[in-house]
Amino acid sequence: MATSKRIIINSIVVLRILTLSACAAAGALIVTNNFKLDGNKAKFSDIRGYRYVLAAAAGGVLYSLIQLPFALYQAVKGKRLINGQFLLMFDFYGDKVIAFFLASGVGVGFGVSIELKLLIDQLLDGLDEIEDKSKRFVDRGSIASGVLLVGFVTMAILTILTSANRNGRAF
Repeated sequence: MATSKRIIINSIVVLRILTLSACAAAGALIVTNNFKLDGNKAKFSDIRGYRYVLAAAAGGVLYSLIQLPFALYQAVKGKRLINGQFLLMFDFYGDKVIAFFLASGVGVGFGVSIELKLLIDQLLDGLDEIEDKSKRFVDRGSIASGVLLVGFVTMAILTILTSANRNGRAF
């Protein structure tokens, strides 16, 4: 039993690190997403959906940075830093809220990217240079959303572990 408890605690640490990494990478990808054409510069912040993707990624990073020290402490010491129900409830509800926030960011990012790509195909048909730069801009938004999807999946797995932990079934 102690071995399975250790595996679950270590898994939580690894999943929190993966969530942090994926959200940070998605944020970096979306922030650096821009292109210049004939003196005009388009950047991610011109598209509201991409700003939401950044907000979701930033929320995931912030939450992971808050949770990671507690998870590391539990993995190293074998006990929780704060006894009682507070940290269990914070893990349980926080993981769920952030998972839904990340999921909505993924949906918005992919939705905006698909719609923009369709619009570019219709409006810029035949203008190869403009079309290529525009499509790369949109593709980069899709890639950032895909990386954010990895953050969501790891957070979703964490919600399962923290739900079981709250109910006393995991460890």
